[in-house]
Amino acid sequence: MDPGLVSDDRLTLGRKLLQLDWLLVALLCVIAGIGAATLYSAGRGSWDPWASRHALRFAVALVLMLAVALVDVRFWMRHAYAIYAGALALLIGVEAAGSIGMGAKRWLDLGAFQIQPSEIMKIALVVGLARYFHGASVDDVRRPRGLAVPALMTAAPAALVLRQPDLGTAVILVLGGAAVMFVVGVRLWKFAVTGGLALAALPVLWWSLEEYQRQRVRTFLDPGTDPDGAGYHILQAMIALGSGGLFGKGFMQGTQSHLYFLPERQTDFVFTVLAEEFGLLGGLGLLGLFCVLVIYAAVISIRVRNQFGRVLGVGIAATVALYVFINVAMVMGLVPVVGIPLPLISYGGTAMLAVMIGFGLLLSASIHRDAATERRADFLGF
Repeated sequence: MDPGLVSDDRLTLGRKLLQLDWLLVALLCVIAGIGAATLYSAGRGSWDPWASRHALRFAVALVLMLAVALVDVRFWMRHAYAIYAGALALLIGVEAAGSIGMGAKRWLDLGAFQIQPSEIMKIALVVGLARYFHGASVDDVRRPRGLAVPALMTAAPAALVLRQPDLGTAVILVLGGAAVMFVVGVRLWKFAVTGGLALAALPVLWWSLEEYQRQRVRTFLDPGTDPDGAGYHILQAMIALGSGGLFGKGFMQGTQSHLYFLPERQTDFVFTVLAEEFGLLGGLGLLGLFCVLVIYAAVISIRVRNQFGRVLGVGIAATVALYVFINVAMVMGLVPVVGIPLPLISYGGTAMLAVMIGFGLLLSASIHRDAATERRADFLGF
């Protein structure tokens, strides 16, 4: 058992609710509320079809998050590999029998609803890696061969997602796995070597991409080469961002979205709807809330006294930070358009559910932060 840790087996439901970090819950509610308001405006002053469903999905996801949070973190640790394997099986299911939408095979049709397993895998990968590094020794982390298993755990789902094709999610899986490895103490030179190999493999990767993905890269480098085709999305997003100015045009006054110039305004480009109506200050305000959320989640994780919970919490915080960074950088033209939603703001059920369950796991680690768990070593460098 971990030295200095005490068991929390006698925690009652009431005690767990008292120890629940309600400030984090409040931050999530505020951001989701901003998302509902933005989708209401994107729908030109109508709750349908996006804002009402967004609010309903958040309410359901909030209940599920609290349910996950109240379960002992040791339960999630015991079943971590099963969670990872289940998510991987869903990805394989997409490969075998997935439904096609907008030119990509990313969804599983379960009759009453569809799910996007790649969104679930973003959280399941963090859970699986946290479990692996919980039981690993310092030598396992320092030796290159000790990283073979987590590297494979990251590469397998990334490869399946890339075949869908979904380059953005594959990038988040790789960067999310790398973030977890960095947190547990993997040396920087190993990342440098891996990065060098990745650069050397760029020509092979380039020709393995679909033509539309290569076109996205060309458009990123020069959007003006095809303003009515591949460059249309990013050019309209930049117009919306610029037209908002410092203070914005006002709620419900965004012309780019209301006149249907802005594509995918409810999903990938929802940030531009908010920035056009509330300007630079509104966009920075939302990004500030996300920064507070991510930093606070990391601080909560550091306070956890068992290895699994700490790695899990920091991994969840890093994954959400990657979501936000890539989405905002994408609509600003800083990275190619890769189809990554903005957490709790963009319209989409599976993405919201995955993010909220991720925060539920973090809250579970926080509530049960004194739970005693067996481990071989504590190498997290905080």
